Amino acid sequence: MDYYFQDRRRRGIWTYVIVALIASFIGGAFGAYFVGTDLVQKKLGQNSILPPNNQQIQDNNPNVDLPQSYLGGNTITEAAAKVLPAVVGISTKTIQYDFFYRPVPVEGVGSGVIIDQSGLILTNNHVVGDADEINVLLHDGQQVRGQIIWAEPGLDLAIVKVNATNLSVAATGDSEQLKIGELAIAIGNPLGLEYQRSVTAGIISGLNRSITVEGGLVLEDLIQTDASINPGNSGGPLVNAQGQVIGINTAKASAEGLGFAIPINTAIPIINDLREHGRVLRPWLGIKGIDKEIASYYKLNIRLEKGIFVYEVIAGSPAAKGGLRSNDVIIAFNGQEINTMHELRRILNKLSAGDQVKLTINRGGKIQEVTVTLQEAPQQ
Repeated sequence: MDYYFQDRRRRGIWTYVIVALIASFIGGAFGAYFVGTDLVQKKLGQNSILPPNNQQIQDNNPNVDLPQSYLGGNTITEAAAKVLPAVVGISTKTIQYDFFYRPVPVEGVGSGVIIDQSGLILTNNHVVGDADEINVLLHDGQQVRGQIIWAEPGLDLAIVKVNATNLSVAATGDSEQLKIGELAIAIGNPLGLEYQRSVTAGIISGLNRSITVEGGLVLEDLIQTDASINPGNSGGPLVNAQGQVIGINTAKASAEGLGFAIPINTAIPIINDLREHGRVLRPWLGIKGIDKEIASYYKLNIRLEKGIFVYEVIAGSPAAKGGLRSNDVIIAFNGQEINTMHELRRILNKLSAGDQVKLTINRGGKIQEVTVTLQEAPQQ
């Protein structure tokens, strides 16, 4: 024990000597550096070395141009706060009949988002389409009756009108500009109104998706997201990082992390019509078509490399008046090649009743052109 102690003391003395020598050497080196630097800067007319060094750090900082969300900010909180006051809960009552034809009330719940100060609420058709009674729960707790003023089962979209004042309105974005990997925020009432205005976040996982929902309806051009979408979320908004509505949540696949939303650009022309005319004035072509994706999904015996196969032309429609026939294949619309029903709908949504359009078709192997004058879509 004594030996160990004495040995430590002796080694400690030499350690102090060595440390002192090293400190003297380092101190001299630093002193020479700073004196030399100061002399150089004085010669160059600079008073301090901090500004240029600090500027160099800023210039080399890879995080300078990153979004706030990557720097510990609260992008999701801010985006959700912009939209939450415009999100509503929707409860419905539908009268069905049992085996003995006795009326049985069936209740349902969903979500919606206010898109106009006049009380227009955008939601899913499957939330309100068959309802005999619609009640809307507003952000302030007020409950008001709603009335369907427009619905399109093929798009799974509907617009409900409420009579209320001082409504918060959600801003809409541009779903055509979406990119895979960007932030997506889903807001709605999962599993019922007791969990109203729940917020989940994820990313845009895919674009232009097609799914088959109840009744065999094929929904096309959907936004795919991994933000959690559960029963009751239907009709609620999908929101971007700026707090703008980019889609309407519509369905969840059986696998986890697979939710789908209808692009907001599909609804914007309809909203504009209601604002300007009080009704929807959609241009109508009057065909039922099948594209390659739909044919493959349903395993239809249709050989289709490109274009849209016309399997029915509605009697009295613009297409019928323009000379279009069943079994024609539309390969171009006003000179623009089209291969999906979504592309056809997207082009039509930018046109108006009364517009003349040229369709390039393949009829029995021969390329022809027909001219069609669009009409206003029949009121449903």
